[in-house]
Amino acid sequence: MATAASPTPFPREALEIGGSTILPGTRRRLVLTVSESFFGGSVRTPLVVLHGDVPGPVICLAAGVHGDELNGTEIVRRVLAQLSPPEIEGTVIGIPIVNVHGFRSRSRYLPDRRDLNRHFPGRRWGSSASRIAHEIFEGVVRHCDALVDFHSGSFHRSNLPQVRGDFRSREIIELARALGLGVAIHHPGAEGTLRRAATDAGIPTVLFESGDAFRIQSDEIQRGVDAVLHLLREAGMLRLPIPTGAPEEPRFFFDSTWVRVDHGGIFLPAVGLGDSVVDGDVLGTVFDPLGGERAVLRSPVGGTIIGMALPQVVLPGFAAFHVGAEGARRPQGMDKTVFAELRALSGDTPDGKPDAAEGAPRAEAASGDGRDEDDGVTEDTE
Repeated sequence: MATAASPTPFPREALEIGGSTILPGTRRRLVLTVSESFFGGSVRTPLVVLHGDVPGPVICLAAGVHGDELNGTEIVRRVLAQLSPPEIEGTVIGIPIVNVHGFRSRSRYLPDRRDLNRHFPGRRWGSSASRIAHEIFEGVVRHCDALVDFHSGSFHRSNLPQVRGDFRSREIIELARALGLGVAIHHPGAEGTLRRAATDAGIPTVLFESGDAFRIQSDEIQRGVDAVLHLLREAGMLRLPIPTGAPEEPRFFFDSTWVRVDHGGIFLPAVGLGDSVVDGDVLGTVFDPLGGERAVLRSPVGGTIIGMALPQVVLPGFAAFHVGAEGARRPQGMDKTVFAELRALSGDTPDGKPDAAEGAPRAEAASGDGRDEDDGVTEDTE
């Protein structure tokens, strides 16, 4: 894994994090003071550092930026439980609960209703969210050569296991491939997200999405653990073989579309996560509570269901399905050679005009980041 843009060299001696010194060949459980409670007590984010005695990359695993997303927390915990410093070359830093306030209250947000994942890299004298983001970013993230940020679906939605990143960077492409998931979505990330801030700081970062909120989902967690171990193996950090599931070469998507309901009622899906659809396929139906059919939802594009709402009562405008769109146009700023390579990896057949739509406006339905036009609320999870 390339680390030419890394802000710090490979670890060779002791590592300094949060005022603590971690000696080579040791495992340390630390706490980082990030805020205060209303009565003045310290609010501290826990982390574990496995600092190998042989030089290698510093990989950070961060979860729980949104306090209601539990799968990532358990993925990080299990990875850390399986490894010990003598088994690795380099360093693994695990932050299983970034948003301690939200985790305690089982909430996506901080107590002031701010989304922590809109305030990175943060400011020392900013809002409460900005101060917490600053302490975590400067205290931990700056020490890393690469970062994986774990998330799940929120607002009663679930996500297919997938990786997202800014694939204009070859380092980030290699991170995505090393994780061995079957779906990769190109998206630079919204301003203020952890992965956008880390990427902008020269730290290759990907987002790992899997499952839904408020739950510990064993299958999703095991797949996440396997993915991290694949990553560490590809980075040359594992001294001993560890059995895992078979990795997959990801299919890269360069666009995605949210499908919204136009009528209120009871939403029942007709497809599931990972299903392939073609333009016009029925995705689900909205019924009124007395039994009458109100609307049928159809896919506006061909592609793969990468996210969807759970059956529930909905209002007009509710985002019900997230579809990774087939077909490809080169994202603005992406190298032509890189674009062609990713299309080939995904099995796409070149149409002879890969650059014709570069930078062209997207269709109204194709709001890939799930951002609502009028209030800035994201239906996506990041």
